[in-house]
Amino acid sequence: MTSTDAPQGATAGPVRAGERKGERTRRRILEAARRQFAEVGFDRATIRAIATEAKVDKSSVIQYFGSKQELFREAVDWEIPVAALTTDDPGESVENYLRTMLGAWSKDRDSMTALLRNSLTSEDAAELLRQRVTEQAIDPVAARLDDPDARLRAALVGAMMMGIATHRHLLRMPDLAEADQDDVLRLAVPVLRAVIDPAEASDERPETSD
Repeated sequence: MTSTDAPQGATAGPVRAGERKGERTRRRILEAARRQFAEVGFDRATIRAIATEAKVDKSSVIQYFGSKQELFREAVDWEIPVAALTTDDPGESVENYLRTMLGAWSKDRDSMTALLRNSLTSEDAAELLRQRVTEQAIDPVAARLDDPDARLRAALVGAMMMGIATHRHLLRMPDLAEADQDDVLRLAVPVLRAVIDPAEASDERPETSD
């Protein structure tokens, strides 16, 4: 049996059009790793358990990823298409980011759950999370703000978005987890806009009579 072959009796999983055998094996390892890291954490997840779930030989995991640390970094990697979502309107941009983040988390809970959960106990995971949030939720927003508090405003928006996603998809807080995504956006986006562009929020505030 070669290092990329599945053990006898194992199923190779669904085959994707145009996907080579090596690519399929690598994908199965990553999918298994995401589930293991999300369920038991980085420290308790083992190469052997990941290989067993992926239905490959243990040596295949090492062959493709080198170490558990490198496997973790690839397994929990996620990316928001910032350039495509960013506009000249910071408020519109943060709405695009939140909508995309919630949608992506709904489709791929394992990688984000693994990263957030492990960031509480692993400095490597925490640094990876800091890097992702800074690159994908702070830098692009702050760059378009003409405000002395630009980075702090962007950081607060990033924290709010991560908090919403965490409560909805990781902690599964009932009222938020069961809410329709459009309702979440309807109520959350004005708050995010108010933080990122207070002038706009003031313009939209209804006038009150004396």
